[in-house]
Amino acid sequence: MRLLHILADSVVDGPGLRTVIFFAGCPHQCAGCHNPESWAMDGGADYTVRQVLEQIEGIGSRRITISGGEPFLQRTALAELVHALAGCDIYLFTGYRIEQLLEDAQARQILSQIDGLVDGRYIKTLHDSSLSIRGSTNQRILTREQLQTFLG
Repeated sequence: MRLLHILADSVVDGPGLRTVIFFAGCPHQCAGCHNPESWAMDGGADYTVRQVLEQIEGIGSRRITISGGEPFLQRTALAELVHALAGCDIYLFTGYRIEQLLEDAQARQILSQIDGLVDGRYIKTLHDSSLSIRGSTNQRILTREQLQTFLG
């Protein structure tokens, strides 16, 4: 998988102290994006799932956030990673709406294994700095229970 980097000890990318895995590549390229360096697919470096797990073990975190770029752009690698992180508290950020993701079987499988989803593109005109863990009011934070409702 192509990743920009793995960041330890974030307090802004989900509930609690978290390790954040930043995927490279983003088709959304939202105006005002706080991470435009994540747009290029050739950014960062290639990682195996084993390498990611070793870094996470070294950090010692069980709270993981997967962000980007757009993680669903590398859907197969994302599925492998989420499966390997079973037992961790996983939040995932995506520019897609959950309704779009539900159309794909592999995306549904990923969604069934995570604890939280922040969905929707960042929209600069809807920016609200008082929001928790998201940047614009159109973005939703969906808990495991809400995800299960969508998944049926």
